[in-house]
Amino acid sequence: MEILPKTLGTRPRLAVEIRAEGVVAARAEDAAALLTAVARMDLVEGAVTPGLKAGNIVDKTAVSTAVRRALDGVAGSGRERTRDVTVVVPDSAVRVLFVDFDQLPSKTIEALPVVRFRLKKLLPFDADDAMVSYQVMSSEKGTIKLLAVAMPNAVLEEYEAVVLAAGYLPGAVLPSTLAALAGLDEVPSPSLVVNAGLGVVTTAIVQAGTLLLHRSFDMGANAPTVLATVVPLVNRESTEQEWAQQEALGPGGWDRFDAEAAMQASVVETAVVRETEIRAASREVAQAVSVAAAYFEDSLGSSPDQLLVAGPLGADALAAMMEESGVEGLRVREVVDPGMMEAGAVTASVPRGWLAGVRGALRN
Repeated sequence: MEILPKTLGTRPRLAVEIRAEGVVAARAEDAAALLTAVARMDLVEGAVTPGLKAGNIVDKTAVSTAVRRALDGVAGSGRERTRDVTVVVPDSAVRVLFVDFDQLPSKTIEALPVVRFRLKKLLPFDADDAMVSYQVMSSEKGTIKLLAVAMPNAVLEEYEAVVLAAGYLPGAVLPSTLAALAGLDEVPSPSLVVNAGLGVVTTAIVQAGTLLLHRSFDMGANAPTVLATVVPLVNRESTEQEWAQQEALGPGGWDRFDAEAAMQASVVETAVVRETEIRAASREVAQAVSVAAAYFEDSLGSSPDQLLVAGPLGADALAAMMEESGVEGLRVREVVDPGMMEAGAVTASVPRGWLAGVRGALRN
């Protein structure tokens, strides 16, 4: 699926995805998209805050540096730097809609203004000040069903700017989940896909290359990607010297043991709050999957037998979330399987879940 294209023809052989959690880049030598090199750079919390308003890239220096290091790590030779890069952006930064038309001009140059006009009443931002792209999903019984994607120009320019600042040229631009779906084989049986990350979960159903469902849910400040994160308690023995250097606050004040106890209580309270947030996020992810599974069954007359996972959450963490929430019967696996990568291309620092977007972006 070529969404929000900046150039026509074959996609670049380099791709980079920018997410709130970090940056991941990959290289493939041909349209089969066998990944030959991958790299990932983490970002501090808040460096990227995906959304539909300007201000997605909060720390431009940090993000452009991460993009440069990730792409330099996979570019191979210096000649790769002269080639375009496919940029994968967060789902939260775009709007994906299904739009029906009775008729539509066959030429894109004539159809695009018609699509843009229809989107004026459907988008929470000005359609005239946005990059709009579309793809025909079906055309039958006098109805043309389109998949339309829109991204505010100001937001698009932010993501392009950090790639340019990194020394690379933005080529095609793709939303994360649609990029991941582009990496799936067109098989007759439908697939249920979930892309979960920091604060957002997207569910999709695709059958034989046709998108049947695309639903993004913003979870705000909740962060399901930190399911396994545990806030450590202060270890008194390891910090005894530090505490010994602290002076008592004097009469009526805390001594160092009171202060230590207060800090222990504060850390415990923080851990409890964080665990509560994680459990809430887990329930929201599981609920999003349950809703998509119900839509799957209602629309296709059968229950999905597997759940394909894209994004940094990963299949193992998502399976644990589903089990904890009591959602059963789905076999959970990654969108990217080992056969899609050269031996040794992926390491523990770049889990397969991170690669679904860039791998799909590299496939033609």
